[in-house]
Amino acid sequence: MNIVLLSGGSGKRLWPLSNDTRSKQFIKIFKTAAGDYESMVQRVYRQILSVDQDAAVTIATSKSQVSAIHNQLGEGVGISVEPCRRDTFPAIALAAAYLHDVLGVAVCEPVVVCPVDPYVEQDYFEALQRLSGRAAVSETNLVLMGIEPTYPSAKYGYIIPENTENISRVSMFKEKPDEDTAREYMRQGALWNGGVFAFRLVYVLQRAHELIDFTDYKDLYAKYETLTKISFDYAVVEHEPSIEVMRFGGMWKDMGTWNTLTEAMESAAIGKAILNDTCENVHVVNELDVPVLCMGLKDVVVSASPEGILVSDKVQSSYIKPYVDEIDQQIMFAEKSWGSFRVIDIEEGSMTIKVTLNPGHRMNYHSHEHRDEVWTVVAGEGRTIVDGVESKVTAGDVVRMPAGTPHTIIADTPLQVIEVQIGEEISVQDKKKLKIHLQ
Repeated sequence: MNIVLLSGGSGKRLWPLSNDTRSKQFIKIFKTAAGDYESMVQRVYRQILSVDQDAAVTIATSKSQVSAIHNQLGEGVGISVEPCRRDTFPAIALAAAYLHDVLGVAVCEPVVVCPVDPYVEQDYFEALQRLSGRAAVSETNLVLMGIEPTYPSAKYGYIIPENTENISRVSMFKEKPDEDTAREYMRQGALWNGGVFAFRLVYVLQRAHELIDFTDYKDLYAKYETLTKISFDYAVVEHEPSIEVMRFGGMWKDMGTWNTLTEAMESAAIGKAILNDTCENVHVVNELDVPVLCMGLKDVVVSASPEGILVSDKVQSSYIKPYVDEIDQQIMFAEKSWGSFRVIDIEEGSMTIKVTLNPGHRMNYHSHEHRDEVWTVVAGEGRTIVDGVESKVTAGDVVRMPAGTPHTIIADTPLQVIEVQIGEEISVQDKKKLKIHLQ
């Protein structure tokens, strides 16, 4: 099965855990059988491979998410990188060209496209397999998955099928309605449009060439910034007369808000939290190394991270975006391809960061023009290369890099370092990547 996962942008509805560099799909909030926590993208990727261990998974995403994807899923997953945001049609067109021109997928092969962040069980991915199989033999050009609605939602578009069969031709599409109209749609047998569909690769490639002037993947990538922002629904689906829909009646939840996310949490608290006996329907997600105490609360979500603290009624938590948009703050946590970093302290002329490197990984070899840096190794073993000189380091070692000095650090074991940046001008833009030859 060829499957493209659409990994959206930097949603802020799960602030303070999500931010401009950490999207909701990378928040580790779901408990595994082993007792650890995994993110939405890790959960979906694991579920796909449990159904089809040979599935070819490609994630269509922005540059800012590539490091987090490699950190959480490893180097084996395919990534179609969008140079900038241009909505779902350009993203899917680019992914289709990537599959054909880079990965060598034949044009006759079926491809399934779905969001990266639904909360679903194994039957959903078994349905995706059937969707792929149907796309391979269907006389129609698109086969959609329609989610059987469980309530009259105003959040989703609706698909009106021609009949009640498991696979039916599509009669029409309806935009997001009000609740009363949604009830009428449900009486007509309408299905939620969950943004899941399948096609033979040749179809989307042909549509892409009809709507965009490009020759191949490299050419499309180079022109991507000039493309018109338009959704796949508006560009393709609404103009396609030959569409089928396959019903899906299993569990399907859109984890777009704190309210819906807490419904999927297996325990009331993640991290250090105490809830007294008078709390009702209260959930806490705490990424700080200090306890959170809740007493006498009802229908409340509490989330604490280095980015901030949210205390909200669960229903009201769906409306936080305009308030979060007004917050202008230094990014305090980010995942990188080599590990992660967390800002500990910010002062005038200095910044202190805790850096965690995964074994076998390293930072880019780089220098800074306007700041000095000091590394103090607190755990693990590794090597530094400072101005071309390699040295072994272990817990307790201190390494100083004056401004302009090329440097990197390599983790031989899991490695934790406290990095102190000192300078009058500390900025993420003050970084010059350099080439290095490693033995």
